[in-house]
Amino acid sequence: MARVFITGSTDGLGLATADTLLREGHEVVVHARSAQRVPAVQHLLDRGAQCVTGDLAVSDEVRRIAEDVSGIGGIDAVVHNAGVLNGASLLPVNVVAPYLLTALIPGPRRLIYLSSGMHRGGDTGLDGLDWAGRTTTASYSTTKLHITALSAAVARLVPNVASNAVDPGWVPTRMGGRSAPDSLELGHRTQEWLATSDDPEALTSGGYWYHQQRQTPHRAARDPQFQDALLAQLAEHTGVTLDALR
Repeated sequence: MARVFITGSTDGLGLATADTLLREGHEVVVHARSAQRVPAVQHLLDRGAQCVTGDLAVSDEVRRIAEDVSGIGGIDAVVHNAGVLNGASLLPVNVVAPYLLTALIPGPRRLIYLSSGMHRGGDTGLDGLDWAGRTTTASYSTTKLHITALSAAVARLVPNVASNAVDPGWVPTRMGGRSAPDSLELGHRTQEWLATSDDPEALTSGGYWYHQQRQTPHRAARDPQFQDALLAQLAEHTGVTLDALR
């Protein structure tokens, strides 16, 4: 059985992923933005899950989350599920936090990043972005292009880690809205499969997946030059590189 850390686990796809993996016998570490949100996952804790807390929009708290998860140890997979749809925290939550957690949590051999079909409308320009989130300088689509490129960059640079991006579809969560047309069940199945399955396809790296089927992402996401430029900006902003993973 695997030990899986899932960000943004108090509702939506993250909560559904955690619940399913626990039911299948895996060990799960869930994440809540604050202590006030922990009651939303108490039913998972009662079944053996562990919980870490911290605001992904705040760099120091992200680093503390990484320390807490590292202290638990034995993490086999990380599902970078958490995300926001709008506001100044788009870049910190959707891009900077997954980058930092990737760099600072040792050991996992499977990394899953939640993308979106909307990433295809993202902007490839990297100039003038406020990574600290003081102002809004990127759209949701752009942040999902970044996270898709980050996933592909990790796959390229760290061959001993299976790194994949997932489009869960437009599903009826708090973010997606009640009228979203895609299946909530299918929306989290691919993440679970990539995190725990011994299926040879699930052990591959560098994929962009929708409902356990490979799709073709935005051309920039697979461009090493774009990936390297993105990593350079994130390294400059955070003072952390991905070198320790290699």
